[in-house]
This record gives sequence, structure tokens and C-alpha cells, in this order.
Amino acid sequence: MYYPEEVVEEVRSRNDIVDVIGQYVHLTKKGANYFGLCPFHNEKSPSFSVSASKQMYYCFGCGAGGNVVSFLMNYENMSFQEAIKVLADRAGIELPEESMSEEAKKKAGERARLLALNKDAAAFYYKMLRSPDGQIGMDYFRKRKLQKETLHSFGLGYAGKNSAVCRYLKEKGYSDQEIIKAGLARVDEKRGMTDRFWNRVMFPIMDVNNRVIGFGGRVMGDGEPKYLNSPETPVFDKGRNLYGLNVAKKSRKGYMIACEGYMDVISMHQAGFTEAVASLGTAFTENHARVLKKYTDDVRLTYDSDNAGVKAAMRAIPILKKVGISTSIIHLEPYKDPDEFIKNLGPQEFQKRIDNAEDSLLFELHVMRRNYDIGKPDGRTKFEQAMARRLALIEDELERANYTEAVATEYSIPSDVLKRAVEQARVMSVSADGHPVADSAVNTVKTQERRPDQKKKTEDGLTKAEKLLLTYITDDPAVYKAVKPYVSAEDFSEGLSRMAAENLFKQLEADDFRPAAIISMFDEPEQQKAVAEIFNTKLDEGLSVAEREKALTDLVIRIKRTSLGRMNSGADLIERMVQEKKIMEKLQTIRISL
Repeated sequence: MYYPEEVVEEVRSRNDIVDVIGQYVHLTKKGANYFGLCPFHNEKSPSFSVSASKQMYYCFGCGAGGNVVSFLMNYENMSFQEAIKVLADRAGIELPEESMSEEAKKKAGERARLLALNKDAAAFYYKMLRSPDGQIGMDYFRKRKLQKETLHSFGLGYAGKNSAVCRYLKEKGYSDQEIIKAGLARVDEKRGMTDRFWNRVMFPIMDVNNRVIGFGGRVMGDGEPKYLNSPETPVFDKGRNLYGLNVAKKSRKGYMIACEGYMDVISMHQAGFTEAVASLGTAFTENHARVLKKYTDDVRLTYDSDNAGVKAAMRAIPILKKVGISTSIIHLEPYKDPDEFIKNLGPQEFQKRIDNAEDSLLFELHVMRRNYDIGKPDGRTKFEQAMARRLALIEDELERANYTEAVATEYSIPSDVLKRAVEQARVMSVSADGHPVADSAVNTVKTQERRPDQKKKTEDGLTKAEKLLLTYITDDPAVYKAVKPYVSAEDFSEGLSRMAAENLFKQLEADDFRPAAIISMFDEPEQQKAVAEIFNTKLDEGLSVAEREKALTDLVIRIKRTSLGRMNSGADLIERMVQEKKIMEKLQTIRISL
């Protein structure tokens, strides 16, 4: 759905950013801005700033920044359209109706019906658990030591030994086809349509927006299968959803814990570890990893400590690393799973295991060790060669060197010997038929030409000067009038800085100061974050008026000198020297007065 710019701006302007973010973060006024603990990374001292005048937020710790729309998108993992709808509803703004094809309208209507159906089914299972017929389910949960509040927060329920949910949903006005499509019923030639879930405790599966999209059921007794999940439906994709993520996404631990099943997640949340999630009865996939990547760069695996759990962890590690997630392993010995561990040793001991999670590569090597008889010289040599081949796969030179040192120390291998083995393994790889061949990917690596450090420092200094000047202007629009005679948007570096300056200066010329609206002009989250940083660079608030005037003069001179230098870069040497003298003379006349 496309919303006109004027509609987006009305929605943004009628939702005060301090009020909206204040619903998620405890904010305290400090000077002109409000500060709180950043909701996007774990911190102890508030570095998250919200500006009422700019209608922007910016974290000086992690660099997260944007306006009220991007905040909702990032915090609640919403699309732009979803965030606009939520904010419009909050402000009582009626959005224009979507222009959709008949096919799109049909699909949207079907999804809405299935989500409503699932919600009604979840409510039915919830009530059933608390009825006399659900006593067997309640006894099971009590045996698992789940508290009343936990049962409620996860919406746990019970499916009886009849087709009660089908009858209930039909009474609510849903058709047989809708109930079947939602995965809550099966069709049998003899018995007709019957409930899919019989005599099972029920785990509603919610998406990140807290909508019920499916169910998991655990049989009471010895029936098979022990666990049964909803099939894939138009609203439920097992490979793209994680159990517990709707709660875990709000955790600010800085990492997430991936475990195997519903009960692991629930018992961990009950114990205070709300960062736990689990895949839904399917192997961990790259799609799961990409979903997690939206919320964290650090995942700690706590799969069962049996062979199946170890294999699952070994499969998940490369998948997580492929999308750029740092991975480590939480060891549960002497217990099998997190639920059992916490019941026996308690949350504090579990937190220690989290804090001491083993690096995933070292874990891989420990698992690899089981395949060799390292008590014999031949077996130890083969194991060490296998480790060298694994270390050789690490592309980053510094990371490879650090791991090589760590492995040499842990396994008592002379570090120089292991280093040579790793380098040899990088040069030689094994072809499909088992013969060693030269690794062309390694041999063709060439040292890239580096820019002189001085040029980088100059560029960094210029970038900072541009950010500081734009921040001064957005903090106090009167500054624009003072610098306007000397600097224009064309003087800024090409790219985001110039685009931000152009739009800001246009607003100020039109007496329409709305810096937060500029962020909405950029589609990519990274661009929005960068623009927020441009307008929110940290200033020294203790400066006197004279000191501020001096600082602004220096910034304008820095920006103008570079701009004039760019204009003359194509001239010959003598002409450039003449122009440089004129530039310096012009710069000497700049005096900023506030």
C-alpha cells in the first residue's frame, strides 16, 4: 500500500515521539532532550536520546536513530505500512483505502479470516484447559511446575477427546473449508471432518506481532506422534517463525538463546530468560537465522545434550554464521535440557552457563575429537590435521591467527607447528576425487591498494564537521541564518550529508522546520540511521556564546575550504596556487555571529 507523502507527514506529526517512545522506554528530561536506556542494545548508563524539537531519537552508544515511524518499525519489527497504520490509529487519523486488485483483496480477506479463526480456537483451548474436561492437561502442566501466570501469558490450553473445536468454530460462523485450511481439522471418509488435535495440551504459536498463526500439541498419554504441529497454511510458515520470538524480541540482553522445544522456551521464560526461542518442529533453517539477525548478532544454542542435540547444534552453527551471527554453545551437563537443568540447579546456575557459553568453533573441534583415538600418535596426528583444515577455512587473517593460538594452547600443540599446518591447508584443498589441488581462491588473493591514512583522516574530519554543523542547525534553527551567507548545501560532500543539508535548508527557507520528515525520504534503514546521526552528533553544551561562534566559524571554514578545493581540483598547478590564495583570503572574512 502506497500512502501519499502528505498523509505520512500528518501521521508522523500527530504522534509526538516522546509520548510514543515513552510507552516503551523510561525517559528522563535532561536539558532540551530526554534520555533513557537504549531499547536496541544492552547498556547500564542511558545513552538513548529523544528530541522533542527535532522529533527524532538517537543512541550515542549503538548509533540507532530515526523518527517515530522508524522507531516502531525497528522496535516492533513492523513494515512501513504497518507502522503507519498503528500510528494513524493512535492519532485517530483515517487512512485512504488501499487500492488492491480483486485477487489481492481476496487473499487479504482470507488471511484476516484465518487469523481471526486461530484466535477464536486459541480462546476455546484456553477455556477447555480450565474446565473439568481439561483437568488432565492442567495436571500435566502442574507436574511440569508451570505457574498460573505462565499458563496465562503463553495462552496454553487443552484439546479434548472429541471434535469440540470444529463444532465451536462452525457455531462462530466459520465454514468447513476455512477450518480445514487453518489446519485445525481433518477429513475422514467414514467420520467426516474431525479435530486435528485430540487429547493434547495446546501451545498457541504467535508471530512477532502477537497474532495466533498456528498450534503445537503434546499428547496426553502414550499416543503418537508425541508432538503435533499445525501444517503449513496461508498464515503459518514453520521455516520463517520461531516460538517465543514475540516476547524474546523485547529482551535487551544483547543475545538470544535458541533451544529445541516449546517447554524449554516456556520454562526458561518463567525463570526470567525471556530471550529464549525455538524452531517449530522443523530443523533450523537459514530463514530462521535471517529472522534472528533482525534482532541480534549473538545467538547461544542450548539444544539437548544427547547425540541428537549435538547434531542439531552442529547443523545450526554454519547456518547462523552464514548470516553473520556470532554463535556459542551453552552446556547443560549433567542434565538433558534447559527445563531439567533449571528445575534442578536453578536460574542463577543457568545464567553462569550462559555467561560461560563455549565458542562454536571450539565446540566443533571438541565434537570432531570424538572421531579420533588421540591416545595413539597416529590418531592424534590425524585429529590435529583435521583441526588445521578447519582453521584454514577462516577467511579473516586476524581471526584465524587468534583461533590458531587458542587451539594450540588448548591441545598442547606448538603454535608455530600448527600455524604452518593451517597455512599449508589453506594452500591445498581436496578435490572431489580426493586428490590435493592448489586452492585457487587462496592463491589469487591480492593485497588491495590502500588509501593513505592522511586522506582517511581528512575525510573523517570533514564528515564530522558536516555532522556537527547540521546538528547545531537542527538544535537551533537560528544558526542557519548566521551561517547562510557563507555556506550552502552544495558545499557539503556528495551523498547523504548533501541530501540532508539540501532538504533541511529548503525547510528552513520555507519556514517549515521538520527535520524528522527528512528521515522518511530515505527507504533503507541504514540510510535513515545515518541521517539521524547527521542531525544528532554530540555537542559540547557547556560552551559560551563566544565559544559557540568560534566553533561554528571553524566548522564553516573547514567545510568551505574543502568545497572550494574540490572546485579547483582540475586546474593546473600554477592556477591552483593562485586559486588557493584567493580561497584563503575569502575564508579569512568569515565571522559567525549569533
